[in-house]
Amino acid sequence: MKIWNWQFILLSLQSDKLHEDMKEVKIKNSVLQKAAEAGMDEFVEVFTNAIREAIGGELSSENMSELNSDQITLLGWNAMHEEVMDGGFVQLIHNGWGAFIFRNPFDKAVRAWGLADLCSLVRRGHKLYFKYREELERECSDDEFMALFEKHPEFDDLDDAFVEQEEQFSSAVAHYVDGHISNFATIENE
Repeated sequence: MKIWNWQFILLSLQSDKLHEDMKEVKIKNSVLQKAAEAGMDEFVEVFTNAIREAIGGELSSENMSELNSDQITLLGWNAMHEEVMDGGFVQLIHNGWGAFIFRNPFDKAVRAWGLADLCSLVRRGHKLYFKYREELERECSDDEFMALFEKHPEFDDLDDAFVEQEEQFSSAVAHYVDGHISNFATIENE
């Protein structure tokens, strides 16, 4: 289970002063151009992969201070997208991302990116997260995990809404990244 330093996330999203220990994320222009030609998902993936590489793999409470709020939000979006598209909000919470999404200003960050509907969806999930988080976050067997989906059908509406709007959300994220590239990485000419 991931343990998030939510106070740091909150401070990071409120103020993006550069720190000495911030990682420089670099992407080669040719790689970016190829990804952009392939589509919006590939375009965004180049940034998420480069950010992950810069911090040594996965986002953690230990390496968050090495990123700015846009980079952190992008990794949060990526995790949310992967988890919800694979197994819904129950899986998102069970796999340790509930605290990041629901105990931090992630909703405000995506709203600032122009994703008002995603912000609303996260806020709808907020009450459910706090109502069921202890049960959803505990360690369990595969059978017990699968039973969580049947036991908590309240999340079905959130899952459906996310899947129905996934293309819009992904497009808005790609447009935000494209309009703010320097917030995410330095593009290197070869």
